[in-house]
Amino acid sequence: MAGYSDGGQSDENSHHIERLRIEPIYDSFICPLTKQVMRDPVTLENGQTFEREAIQKWFKECRESGRKLVCPSTLRELRTTELNPSIALRNTIEEWNARNEAAQLDMARRSLSLTSPENDAVQALKFIQHLCLKTPPNKHVVRNAELIPMIVDVLKSSSRRVRCMALETLRIVAEDDNDNKEIMAEGDTMRTVVKFLSHEQSQEREEAVSLLYELSKSERLHEKIGLVNGAILLLVGMASSNSENVSTVEKAEMTLQNLAQCENNVRQMAECGRLQPLLTLLLEGSSETKLSMATILGEQTLNNDVKVFVARTAGFSLINLMKSNDSQSREAALKALNQISSDDASANVLIAAGILPPLVKDLFSVGNKQLATRLKEVSATILANIVNSGHDFDSIPVGPNHQTLVSEEIIHNLLYLISNTGPAIEGKLLQVLVGLTSSSSTASTVASAIKSSGATISLVQFTEAPQRDLRIASIKLLQNIAPQMGQEIASCLRSSPGQLATLIKVVAENVGISEEQAATVGLLAELPERDVGLTRQMLDEGAFQLFVSRVIRIRQGEMRGTRFMTPYLEGLVRVLARITFALSESSGAVRAFSTRHNIASLFIDLLQANGLDNVQMVSATALENLSQESKNLTKLPEFPPPGFCASVFPCLSKPPIITGLCKVHRGTCSLQETFCLLEGRAVDKLVALLDHTNDAVVESALAALSTVLEDGVDVEEGVQVLLDAEGVKPILDVLMEKRTETLRRRAVWAVERLLRSEDIAYEVSGNPNVSTALVDAFQHGDYRTRQIAERALKHVDRIPNFSSIYTNT
Repeated sequence: MAGYSDGGQSDENSHHIERLRIEPIYDSFICPLTKQVMRDPVTLENGQTFEREAIQKWFKECRESGRKLVCPSTLRELRTTELNPSIALRNTIEEWNARNEAAQLDMARRSLSLTSPENDAVQALKFIQHLCLKTPPNKHVVRNAELIPMIVDVLKSSSRRVRCMALETLRIVAEDDNDNKEIMAEGDTMRTVVKFLSHEQSQEREEAVSLLYELSKSERLHEKIGLVNGAILLLVGMASSNSENVSTVEKAEMTLQNLAQCENNVRQMAECGRLQPLLTLLLEGSSETKLSMATILGEQTLNNDVKVFVARTAGFSLINLMKSNDSQSREAALKALNQISSDDASANVLIAAGILPPLVKDLFSVGNKQLATRLKEVSATILANIVNSGHDFDSIPVGPNHQTLVSEEIIHNLLYLISNTGPAIEGKLLQVLVGLTSSSSTASTVASAIKSSGATISLVQFTEAPQRDLRIASIKLLQNIAPQMGQEIASCLRSSPGQLATLIKVVAENVGISEEQAATVGLLAELPERDVGLTRQMLDEGAFQLFVSRVIRIRQGEMRGTRFMTPYLEGLVRVLARITFALSESSGAVRAFSTRHNIASLFIDLLQANGLDNVQMVSATALENLSQESKNLTKLPEFPPPGFCASVFPCLSKPPIITGLCKVHRGTCSLQETFCLLEGRAVDKLVALLDHTNDAVVESALAALSTVLEDGVDVEEGVQVLLDAEGVKPILDVLMEKRTETLRRRAVWAVERLLRSEDIAYEVSGNPNVSTALVDAFQHGDYRTRQIAERALKHVDRIPNFSSIYTNT
């Protein structure tokens, strides 16, 4: 056994295995060439005995070198190379070996104990390794000697050296011997080995994964290994690790490949994100296996990258399985498709693979081929996922007559199902319509089909459904089609005040800011802003008062932001802006409300909502409406009637001087009562918005500023107000930038008013860029714009004023 020692020293009381031979090594057992105990002794003609393999090698070397054939011991020439087996000696050596190995084996048994010295345990394990490597049948000897459980037991040793050696020994004992593997799989051994996969020491992990790889070669152990808690997870982690050495990673990978032959292990691998084994079986397995794999896939929770991978790899196969006549296969496929369709990228892959026609067919089928209700819900969910991917659905045929999802017949069928199924399916199908109406290219087509179906009232009624998902879906759908069907929706709400009151109550709930609140206020904001009847009804319901308080709380920071904060605030501001379109409402209630709540001040404050373009745009538009009312609301001064002398001799009278009048409106103004922009110091803020990058914001701001230049006010004073606010140059810049046709039209109008001031006209006449912009508008604008541009060009003498040279004849 000295050949198995690693040089370590044991205690004085230790019993070294090499001392336990019951007989010494006899010289006749040793081959003179190898100096090792012979296994197959043969005798030459001169009686000398050698190991067969060694003497044959000697003869070969003699021939190749051209030397005479001589005996390596005596160096005398041999007449023949005939080798005679020394059967008796071989038997004697084998008996000697057996007796010594039995003694060494017995000592190994006694040394394989947790109380044995470390070196004795290591020597015992090395001896067992040597014994098994010496000849495969010796593995049976180790098994029959019941050493395997003892080797397993020393895995609990406190010595890392012993533990590593025990793992290595178990691997050698298990190689190519299924019976030994079965014994190792008994009891708690597997769990003990798996624990080593998570040890900090890499050597223990390497030995453990090597052992598990060897055990995994036995099909009977696949399930048992997989049943050990954490085994699959740890192996998957090692196989994908960048920090482990290459050999360990390869062993973990090969172990997983072996374990993938068990479906339960495939399930666990899928749960750990290793889906390739599952997909391979789904593509290549038997019908039963495909069903099983699809079922497993339908139970997984996948991240978006994995969904795309699965869709590309197995989407077509799952769609084919969905078309099966077998109900179990259809159910499994639908559930799997439901899992992978919720990502936009994977949904587009499924569309390309042809999922839409069979999906729509399943939803609309009746009779014997009709899907069970629970599966129709899954189909509706998949379709909702698909249509929310933003694909162009008006070009994909889904019906027998080249119908698409936005065809009138398909929309009518969807609306029929929505009215005749349970809440779960109704909610999903409403989400389908939400997806189809989210694109401007298809919203008008879908809205037209809804209008022709007469389903508007039913859709509005869903806003009061007890199921939250159903309510939100219906509200979002109505919001999407409101640009095309706003008047119909408003009429439904006016005819059913309770529904309008319910929507207002939802918006004003003190529950933070929810998705439902944002969607609801978004719907109200999309309704026709000039519908005075609806505005009056909302006023009567207390909507505006509630919404003003919500906006103020948000601006003061009392309501904290959520991901729905921006659409919620934008919706509130848009709804509040409705009242500025109804200021001339006959009863005066709208104007009274606006005055009481100083609504103009609120919109001026909102001009400074930086980063919220829609809020700034709507606020500027509201201020435009309010400012247009200022000239009607301002209190003009009342002059006393002239006396007798003044009436006879007007030259003797002087007009009274009244101070404190608004220069633009020529009367008494205030922000709260007459909504005067000057009194609210709004002009500077509006001028600042002319530099905004959003054209819509610039257009609204310019429109509001133009109210101080329009007919009915003192235009000269209005020009002076803009000069004082340094607003003339920004208006000229808007004209020269040529952003949009609408902006050019507004800018040309404003510039023509500004050029009525001789000083400004003189200054502008020296700016060729302004003249060029006006000429361009004169040449390419619409009829009204060309007329205004012509007048502006006359102000700067670019076009002669012919009326001044006409004379009477």
